[in-house]
Amino acid sequence: MVYMFLDDRYIGIITFASIIVTFLLTSLAIKCFEKLLPRDMGREFAVNGAKSAGKPRGAGIIFIITFMISSVLFIPVKSELIVYVILTFAAMLSGYLDDSSKKPWGELKKGIIDLVIAVMVAITFLNFNENIIRLPFADNTLTIPPVIFGILIVILVWASINVTNCSDGVDGLCGTLSVITLTTAYLMCEKYNTDPYAKHMILIMMICILSYLWFNASPSRLLMGDAGSRAIGLFIAIAMLKTSNPILYLLAGIVLIIDGGLGLVKLTLIRLTKSQNIMKNLRTPIHDHMRKNKKWSDPQVVFRFAIIQIVISLATIYIA
Repeated sequence: MVYMFLDDRYIGIITFASIIVTFLLTSLAIKCFEKLLPRDMGREFAVNGAKSAGKPRGAGIIFIITFMISSVLFIPVKSELIVYVILTFAAMLSGYLDDSSKKPWGELKKGIIDLVIAVMVAITFLNFNENIIRLPFADNTLTIPPVIFGILIVILVWASINVTNCSDGVDGLCGTLSVITLTTAYLMCEKYNTDPYAKHMILIMMICILSYLWFNASPSRLLMGDAGSRAIGLFIAIAMLKTSNPILYLLAGIVLIIDGGLGLVKLTLIRLTKSQNIMKNLRTPIHDHMRKNKKWSDPQVVFRFAIIQIVISLATIYIA
């Protein structure tokens, strides 16, 4: 909206204003509307799951809406980016409805929603971008047939949504790791000089999450719920696609992938083999293993996981 009155010559001022306004708007919105959120019922099988009982849950609906408002205010209207904002809202809404439901949604229902959203991301991305990716460790590019590229995008989106969702179980963990991963994507976009407006949108999402983390720092006073983690997971996948080097998601989001992904792998193997001995000594998500088996405190989990991701992300930027 501001671009109706200013042009790209003022992009520095616009970006500065967007950072300040987004942080204040999100913080104020959380403070004003947190009492309207559904309450967490506690997680029976999670370590320290009872501590979350009674806290406002589903705060993702607040910071994703402020993300949408700031995007409309500070980024020019571009069809591709508008679709991504709508799809991020859809992922948030599906998560929020699950958060507020008396009976949690089943895996099939959520899986179908994830598939539809992932397919829409693939169609949108391929419609507005070339089916070419950069290769890590080299200056070469690789052209991928559109159909195969589309399938790979669907896999990336589905994986990112679910590993991010599964990593949300310790105060500040999912948000902190997500900010680090998005910062990595932002710096890669800066390095490749990609779409400046997509890069600006990544920055706005980072600020929204940081505002949320102000309230979610241990001991938290509210939780993002599926409304936040699923939307963030989707947006991380979009951000990595816009870097033109989505393969590096495997490094830029490696802690999220290991923390949330091993649980999905374990569950899948148990169902396929009908054996309960698969990874029986490994508690998943990994953050629960570290708290229960290694006796790490919640802040230790967040700090140590964040340190690992920062080190790997710094290396990733230099091999991109």
